[in-house]
Amino acid sequence: MKTLFTGLAIAALAAGTAYAVENGSLRADADSNGTITRAEMQAQAAQRFAQADANKDGKLDTADRTARRAAMFDTVDTDRNGQISRAEFDAHHAARMQGHEGRDGMGKMDGHGQGHRMGRGGHGGRGGMMAGMFDANKDGAVSQAEFTTAAMQRFETMDSNKDGQVTQAEQQAARGAFRERMQQFRGRVPAPAAPAS
Repeated sequence: MKTLFTGLAIAALAAGTAYAVENGSLRADADSNGTITRAEMQAQAAQRFAQADANKDGKLDTADRTARRAAMFDTVDTDRNGQISRAEFDAHHAARMQGHEGRDGMGKMDGHGQGHRMGRGGHGGRGGMMAGMFDANKDGAVSQAEFTTAAMQRFETMDSNKDGQVTQAEQQAARGAFRERMQQFRGRVPAPAAPAS
């Protein structure tokens, strides 16, 4: 059971980056010239790993997820009394929606927002697959080397003509291929069993 939870935690931390790499939306194009180079992708992977490694121990595991949850709670609990009131919740929700205005014209995340992406990442499906992609040695944690390797594998997949750059056209093609794989994968995942009564 512990291994399952560790895998899901790693997946939740890593799935957002893997999804973004597949979809060419990592904002790795540092010079804004319309293409992503290997160097840009490596730099972005390092930045994303540093952000996810909440306790700065050089790996992504359940401790990072716990630290991120604690930080999120502290952000909402503005009066620091250890409880989240309805007013604090509503204020936090309103601030988040204001920050997402313009994404789909209604103040909601459009399917590419981090909250939506990370939330789905930890519940089987894509999350379980991403955990396997990142944790190459299956030790229950993702090292920076594993994280970077996975990001660069996605880069190589997108770089269809192998010229060391990913163009916008290649990113579009990768999006379509990724969606198709996710649909196929979801079709193979059995529905969760109903709880015993």
